[in-house]
Amino acid sequence: MFDAFADLLTYQLFGMQAGSRAADAVHFFIMDSSKIFVLLLLVIYVMGLLRALLSPERVREFVRGRPDWQARSMAVSLGAVTPFCSCSSVPLFIGFVEAGIPLGVTFSFLIASPMINEVAAVILVGVLGWKLAALYIAAGLTVAWFGGLVMQAFHPERWVEEYVWKIHMGEAARLQTDNSLIARHRYALAEVKEIIGRIWVWVLAGVAIGALFHGFVPAAWVSEHLGGKDWYSVPGAVLLGIPLYSNATGIIPVAEAMLGKGVAVGTTLALMMSVAALSLPEMLILRKVIRWPALALFAAVLAVAFTLVGWGFNLIS
Repeated sequence: MFDAFADLLTYQLFGMQAGSRAADAVHFFIMDSSKIFVLLLLVIYVMGLLRALLSPERVREFVRGRPDWQARSMAVSLGAVTPFCSCSSVPLFIGFVEAGIPLGVTFSFLIASPMINEVAAVILVGVLGWKLAALYIAAGLTVAWFGGLVMQAFHPERWVEEYVWKIHMGEAARLQTDNSLIARHRYALAEVKEIIGRIWVWVLAGVAIGALFHGFVPAAWVSEHLGGKDWYSVPGAVLLGIPLYSNATGIIPVAEAMLGKGVAVGTTLALMMSVAALSLPEMLILRKVIRWPALALFAAVLAVAFTLVGWGFNLIS
C-alpha cells in the first residue's frame, strides 16, 4: 500500500525517472514518512485507549510487584514480538513512562523492539541462513537486556521531559468520573494530537536525512568500504548505520550484499543493529521525550554494545 502510494506520487505525479538517485530518495521519503505517520497514529491511539482502560496506577502496581529481571524479560519479549521500527516504538516508550514502568525496563523495550521481530527473523533465515539469524537475535536480546540495565544505573528519570510526566493529567482525572467509551475515545485522540503535534517536524526531518542516504549512498559503496576485518571497520559500520534509517527487515538486503562481498559477519551485524536501533530519526524523535544527557548516554551505550558485538563475532569467526 505505502509502496504503491509512493510509486504513484514519485513516478506518475512528479514524473521522476525510475532508478535515478533522486527518484529513489523521493520514493523512500514518501513511502517511509507515510508509513511512519500511519503507524504513529494507530499506535498512539491504541496506547491512549489502553491507558484509558488501564490506569497508570494499576500498571505501576503490576510491575512493582515483580522482580527487576522478570519485568525486564517481559519488556524485551514484548519488544521482540512487536514489528515496529525505531520511530514507531517511541510512542510505546512514552506510554510506558506515563504508566510508571521503571525507565531502565522501558529502555530495554526500546532497544529490542526495532532490532528484533518475527518478520525479520523469518526473512533472515530465508536469506542469510539460520546461523546468522540466531546470532543476530541472540545478540539483539543480550544488548536489549544489558543496555537497559546500564541505562537504569545512571537514573535517567531525571532527564525525562516534564510534559511526559504530566501529559493529559486532566483528561486522566476526568476518566475517573466518566468511564464511557466516548470519554476514552476523546482521551486517545487527545494523546494523538499532543504527541504528533510535538514530534511531526522531527519525524519528517529524520526521514528526509535517511532518504538522502538511501538514494545517494549505494549499498555497493558500503560493502566496498567495510570489506576488511580491521579493528576500525566495526565502529565505522556503527557510525555509518546511524543515518541509514531502516528497520530490521529493510536492512537485510544490504547485509546480504555486504556478506556477498566478503564483509565480516561481526561488521555486518554491527551495521544491522545500528541501522535498526540507533537511527538518526529515532534520536530526533526521542529528543522530544528525554533531554540531551539521556539521549547521549543512550546512543553511547548502544554504540559501545554494537561495537563489542561486532568485534566479538569477528574474532570467533
